[in-house]
Amino acid sequence: MTSFDSSPQLNVWRALLALAVVFVMLATTGWTALRTHPESTALQASLTKWEHGYLHGRHLPDPEADPARLTRFFASLTPGDRDRLAHRYPLAVGNMNGAPVTLRYRANHIALDQARKVEKERMHDGRLSAAGHQDAGRRMHRYESLLTPGRQILAFDPEGSGRIAEVLGDLDKAQRISVVVPGVDTDVLTFQKTNNPYTAPVGIAKALYGAERTASPGTRTAVIAWADYTAPDGLGVDAATGLRAAEGAVRLNALLDALPGRAPVAMICHSYGSVVCGVAAHDMPRRVSDIAVAASPGMRVSKASHLRTSARVWAMRDATDWIQDVPYLELGGLGHGADPVSSAFGARVLSAHDAQGHAGYFQPGTDSLRNLADVGVGAYDAVTCARENDACQAGAPGTATAGRA
Repeated sequence: MTSFDSSPQLNVWRALLALAVVFVMLATTGWTALRTHPESTALQASLTKWEHGYLHGRHLPDPEADPARLTRFFASLTPGDRDRLAHRYPLAVGNMNGAPVTLRYRANHIALDQARKVEKERMHDGRLSAAGHQDAGRRMHRYESLLTPGRQILAFDPEGSGRIAEVLGDLDKAQRISVVVPGVDTDVLTFQKTNNPYTAPVGIAKALYGAERTASPGTRTAVIAWADYTAPDGLGVDAATGLRAAEGAVRLNALLDALPGRAPVAMICHSYGSVVCGVAAHDMPRRVSDIAVAASPGMRVSKASHLRTSARVWAMRDATDWIQDVPYLELGGLGHGADPVSSAFGARVLSAHDAQGHAGYFQPGTDSLRNLADVGVGAYDAVTCARENDACQAGAPGTATAGRA
């Protein structure tokens, strides 16, 4: 789920880096350029319908308007009007930054039920192959799971492999918010797993939410499992470049700008997700107090200070994690820059000695999960450092806090 899956594929990564110059030459001559004209998606259709919609004879606001303006618009409506909009434009409302989160949950429930019915029909569509029927069945069952009462779906887009985000806890009343940003091979179907649950966004978020409540029982916390970007598919050119990260960063910051309340936010970024967080860092709102990366291939900068954020920057990597063998450099657009756990990078380095490899950082009971939970609730004095006598606690002498330019 969350990143480059096996060490044998490191040879592929190295080969991609070695071919950087060739890749750039091909790109500049147009050989690798893809000029596509995507068809209208269900989400785009819902947004278009909203843009042409009315309520009580008045035009609806621009769905891309500033979240504060949209918040004021929804606050001016009656509960009946808000519910009416959710039913008319479920995908638009369900993905609209600035709409009340409880309304987004309701709208996405409607959109998921509609998508479930579509997949149920596809399961019996004679024009599809056996593989097509199987895919439809998998999607239908995933949507059924997401429709389970009590689940709070903050974003949903069924297009392609799908994008989704889910909230654990009360986002409106939270005193601390953590946002989990996963890596490659993340989509609607891999959003949660029955086997190895703590390697998928839902399981990671549940483990982190539980650990945060253990770390600070009196703190109202919320955790967002954020898979609302198109992650790279496996270990390929997309995973070796910052293209998907740049696209994801825009979506991530749109979410952060629209979060309700004023609670501090901690970014918990795994593998390629740390690339997304690195690219997004300079535009993150000031309420983002911490950016913690685990198993990072790099954050596309050479030093933490170059992230241009006022947030504390934390990093961890287990000694058994194969990601340490990835070349930490950037050449011709390939690679993601310096090693975040190196002393020269300047991040606060947390202990992850029992993370059990690249996908094991969120296993309950591990030092890595406990440290990330402590960061999430702001219990900085409780974190353990990666190296003996390494002062990684916030405010300790000799630690680096990246300053916003």
